[in-house]
Amino acid sequence: MGKGRSGAKAAFSALASPLVDSAVEQAWDLARVPAVEGIHQLRITLRSLMTLWWLYRPLLDAQGYARQRSSLKSIAIAAGKARDYDILIELLGRHDKCGAAAMAALMAAREAAIQAAQDMLSPPRLQTRLEDVLKQASASLDTNARQPRLKAFAKTRLATSRRQLGRRIRRAVAARTPELQAFHAVRKAGKKTRYLLELFGPLLPADHRRLRKRLQKIQQPLGELNDLAVSESLLWQNPHLIASPDQADTARRWLRKKRKHRLDDLARLLRESHKLKRG
Repeated sequence: MGKGRSGAKAAFSALASPLVDSAVEQAWDLARVPAVEGIHQLRITLRSLMTLWWLYRPLLDAQGYARQRSSLKSIAIAAGKARDYDILIELLGRHDKCGAAAMAALMAAREAAIQAAQDMLSPPRLQTRLEDVLKQASASLDTNARQPRLKAFAKTRLATSRRQLGRRIRRAVAARTPELQAFHAVRKAGKKTRYLLELFGPLLPADHRRLRKRLQKIQQPLGELNDLAVSESLLWQNPHLIASPDQADTARRWLRKKRKHRLDDLARLLRESHKLKRG
């Protein structure tokens, strides 16, 4: 990447190829051992790829961008279904909200989700799909007459991402009653901004490191809120996951209570202490 003097188009493959390689390597690891952390790391890599595609969106053909993003998202969704069970199992197990039989049923459902995702996440197929979207994007960039410098282009797109994040934060805290979807939107915008900072940190001014630290402070509680909401939804959508009606009801009520408390805490955090318009 040099020091940002290279063109943004010329740098695309240098940025995307290592992420594609990492995703394929992680898929091979999952094929051998479908571990919790392995699924998590694959999702992070796929999110980084989607963020990179968003960065280059102004230079890509609109229809091609939509197809490529859809392809990346479908892979992330396949990994996400198994990850959702991991989160639910970890939450209920850590807080002792289910008996042994219920936990065994949840583990079986997790295994079924992994089996269902095997075709999408098989390393050869994943490699082919990711290399295809990379080739398509590179070809689209080659036909674009614009030649922005990487550093200037990255700074411009980061500024756009920050404005989007700021708008979503203002929208979330403006509501008299905190709304889950508004905070979910903040979480997604914050992740995108953080991934951009991680991808282009060496090219950006030092003050962006302070922004990254502030983002980290809100990403953890936002992530916890999302985990609770996803787990609650998973139980509602699959009412027979836990055979005992009493245990299922107890788990849902506990998740709903924790989710509401986390939502209120986040609203206070963003209203009182977080300022993203500076730094």
